[in-house]
Amino acid sequence: MLREIKALGFDLIELGHGIRISLVPGIQKMFDAGEVRFSSLHNFCPLPVEVLSASPDCYQMSAPDKSERDRAVKQTVRTIDLAARLQASFVVLHLGSVAMNAITDELIAFAEKGELFSRRYVRKKIAAVRKREEHAAVALGRVKECLQPIAAHAAARNIRLGIEARRGYEEIPSEREMPGLLEEIAAPHVGYWHDMGHIQIKENLGFLDHADWLRTIAARTFGCHMQDLRWPAQDHQPPFLGNMRLEPLTHLLPSDCQIVWELSPRSSVTEIERSRAIWKERFGE
Repeated sequence: MLREIKALGFDLIELGHGIRISLVPGIQKMFDAGEVRFSSLHNFCPLPVEVLSASPDCYQMSAPDKSERDRAVKQTVRTIDLAARLQASFVVLHLGSVAMNAITDELIAFAEKGELFSRRYVRKKIAAVRKREEHAAVALGRVKECLQPIAAHAAARNIRLGIEARRGYEEIPSEREMPGLLEEIAAPHVGYWHDMGHIQIKENLGFLDHADWLRTIAARTFGCHMQDLRWPAQDHQPPFLGNMRLEPLTHLLPSDCQIVWELSPRSSVTEIERSRAIWKERFGE
């Protein structure tokens, strides 16, 4: 897997949340031999042994159950330790969700049927906003409590934490909550991790303006999951092979932003090579 990624022209690799613990010795061996370098790890990495498939939200810091929150903290600390051993600079975090019915996929279904901003769409969206506003504060409080020991452990290991932009409106934090959360944590090694596809979905559903959000959060942005999207919500497409305004959005990222291509496993070698060629032509990297 790692050699294939390198053969496609990528010098730094992010280890994802589906890495089984049985793969870690081989990964460590390749790193120790100087064959591979890592930019980042996506929590939880390695995958908890009791979880059978990739599931970054298997334990949530927002969960009402304290034992689940404790497990989320423990597994995050474990990910930070592996990042330190592999000399990766970043760990990318999901923080959880608000206790409400997931609304995002329902809104996407309206858009796919040509009913974006219909009366039914608007009623469902407004109801979701009210529900989230009612319950978000409690969930955010739990998240902040969990982040305290995680942030302290990351500082001790010289690892930066990137809180990822989420696809779902019901997930934490929202873009309205993100600046305040980072300000309250007040730690230079805790910042924002942009996701091109996730935020474009939210723009397509009428929750925000993608470019305005990037301008707002740029100063706190550590990294970006780079991808394109086919309207309204088919994300993880190779850059420039979807229909996003990807080039002007990319120019809004800070110059030191760690860019990680996060592609669908269905992407072909031909598509990736074509995408890489366009990227080099436009950005010279």
